[in-house]
Amino acid sequence: MLKIVRLISSLIVIALASYGLITKNFEFMPYMMLFLGVSILVIGVLELQAKRKTIAIISILASAFILFVAIYTF
Repeated sequence: MLKIVRLISSLIVIALASYGLITKNFEFMPYMMLFLGVSILVIGVLELQAKRKTIAIISILASAFILFVAIYTF
């Protein structure tokens, strides 16, 4: 289930980033940051389940920061 969420959120991030780069329209940047934070959070949870605590903690902290910035920009 988590792998599906990671895949979908990563594809959304890639699509929004590509749209922004091609059209030079960055109005969807907060949404991209939100999905990027979700994607990194899921990666952190998957790493935590795989017993790699150092990488998991770094990923979860990075996702918390990205989610804070995304919510702040709304």
